[in-house]
Amino acid sequence: MRQAAVVTVAVALSGVLLGLLWLWLSPRVPLVAGDSAVFLKDTEGEEAIGADGTFVLLALGFGAVSALLVFLFRRRGGVPLVVGLALGGLLASGLAWLVGWGLGPDDVVTQARAVGQGATFDAPLELNARGALLAWPVAAMLVHLALTALFAPRDPEPEWVPFGAPYLPADRQDGPEERR
Repeated sequence: MRQAAVVTVAVALSGVLLGLLWLWLSPRVPLVAGDSAVFLKDTEGEEAIGADGTFVLLALGFGAVSALLVFLFRRRGGVPLVVGLALGGLLASGLAWLVGWGLGPDDVVTQARAVGQGATFDAPLELNARGALLAWPVAAMLVHLALTALFAPRDPEPEWVPFGAPYLPADRQDGPEERR
């Protein structure tokens, strides 16, 4: 349980790095300040979708790397470790979202007043696709499952007993003539 708690906290704290990378790499949505409203500079722009896509791609990468690191440091794994990895990934995604949103540009009204009428400025960074928060834990679970299936130590195979054969406990594997 202690290792699961360490994995949860370590993975969750790495969400700060994801948030900073998302803020740095995501495209900005340009807005234009009008006399009484704020408008999109390019009404057919795909920057908002690009910001969501950037978050998802970064989260998938972070999930894969975190699962690989957890697997390399603790090959035997166990259910608590995997639950810690999934919970940490979910917390990290939420923390990354808050970091990217919090460190991004100010609110629209303040910026529009500051730049003046007709000037272009960046919209605040938003995550419109809330399902993107699941990218990290899902990627971590899939990668950890694949690594465990391919490279983890195997459990011993159970002994095969033919159909119809009498069942004998492990300590009584002697023949019928030796039981008398």
